[in-house]
Amino acid sequence: MDEAHRLKIAVVRNAIGTYPDFPKPGVIFRDVFSILTNVSASQVLMDLMVEHARSLGIDVIVGLDARGFLFGPLIAAKLEKPFVPIRKKGKLPGRVLSQSFKLEYGEDTFEIQENVLGKRKRVLVVDDLLATGGTMAAAIQLLNLAEANVHCLVVIELTSLNGRSKLAAPVHSIVQFE
Repeated sequence: MDEAHRLKIAVVRNAIGTYPDFPKPGVIFRDVFSILTNVSASQVLMDLMVEHARSLGIDVIVGLDARGFLFGPLIAAKLEKPFVPIRKKGKLPGRVLSQSFKLEYGEDTFEIQENVLGKRKRVLVVDDLLATGGTMAAAIQLLNLAEANVHCLVVIELTSLNGRSKLAAPVHSIVQFE
């Protein structure tokens, strides 16, 4: 990684808000929305994300409900590629593929419209955060049902939670925190 790239990552890292003891004592919350209030940092982040996506030769950008919807369409527009949402159960019309997954406090289901990707597409899944890996793992499983070749891109990775180990696809994070 060259010095210019390191400087760009530092700009993004420094724009991330940090809130101790939110939403409960002992948790350090990393706020991706803080980046969006900083125009320079937001532009640098988009440059980094688009650069990574371009390097993969991606066919389709997929955003996870809901913060993946902030970044995914912008990346797709820059690359002139389609954007496809993965949403929570019951939010998409027509025939859908579904994948349930466990959360700390229960279970949820992701859905994607059937046949929206086509077969064997190179797909980039975009989200704001990789923590324990449950939602990203469910998205990967869902995209595997659609026979996609999956890569993942997140703004922030919380490495101490080891979410990357649960993912059956390559993942790239812009900024890492323990």
